[in-house]
Amino acid sequence: MARRVLITGGAGFIGSHLAEGLLAAGFEVVALDNEATGNRANLPAGADFVRGDVRDAAALDAVFGRGIDAVFHIAGQASIRVSFADPAGDLEVNTLGTIRVLEACLRHRVPRLLFASSMTIYGSQPITPTPETAPPDPISYYAITKLAAERYVHATALRPDLGFGFHVTSFRMFNVYGPRQSLTNAYQGVFAIFLGNVLRGEPITIYSDGEQARDFVHVSDVARAWITALDHPAAAGQVFNLGTGVPTRVNTLADIVLRAFGHTRDTYPVIYKPAHAGDMRLSAADVSRARGVLGWQPQVGIEEGMAETIAWARSRG
Repeated sequence: MARRVLITGGAGFIGSHLAEGLLAAGFEVVALDNEATGNRANLPAGADFVRGDVRDAAALDAVFGRGIDAVFHIAGQASIRVSFADPAGDLEVNTLGTIRVLEACLRHRVPRLLFASSMTIYGSQPITPTPETAPPDPISYYAITKLAAERYVHATALRPDLGFGFHVTSFRMFNVYGPRQSLTNAYQGVFAIFLGNVLRGEPITIYSDGEQARDFVHVSDVARAWITALDHPAAAGQVFNLGTGVPTRVNTLADIVLRAFGHTRDTYPVIYKPAHAGDMRLSAADVSRARGVLGWQPQVGIEEGMAETIAWARSRG
């Protein structure tokens, strides 16, 4: 019988791509999502959708009772700005929600969990690209809750009293982009936000001077890393960066989007505003560990990936 994988946040941007890849690899997929930002229409045919929230222990028990062999824990509150506006809510979803998932894994003796951590836990680092060995220095509430959740995941796996083997892996994902990223949610990925702005004829708003740089990694590369790690014996207990190692300036990102629609920053309204609290100036991933342990490296170049995403966005109207 095919093994059954639960994806929390499975109807979201990254979760739906994971569902697609897992189904193609022969797994059964259960997608749990409260549809706060996800949409069940994102899911491929064959995925079993369950509406529910990771903070709800009863809802988790109902899903885990189906017989889950592994968990991909993606669900979370993903906005730095929202974390400052509602820190208690951010903590409840990202940290307490992760604890609830861990407790369900222990009750139902699920042997494998993979966790969506974040590059934001690094904060401002003197070394870029940044390796996993760099000491975390979170500067946003969101980053604090993700770091706490990551440590709960790994501390749980180290407990000697579990009575079964519980193996975990965390991925510190950098700026993931690609098809199905929301074009209407102003709190999600900056590339999709810019695309949505131009499609609707709205000004592009850049916070700070636009010279801050991010490491943009295509969602297909991210999904491939997760699925590779699932059954890789050396992935247990590991934390991996997922990025490209190449930072792209936000001004350059705006130029790519505007050029695709026949505009420039001189001909299209672009508004510059002060930086938000918790914004990082420079981030890029050292992916040597993922390359060495998993044999993984990004395959989609930024020009290729962004062209594909722009074509998808155009098709959405």
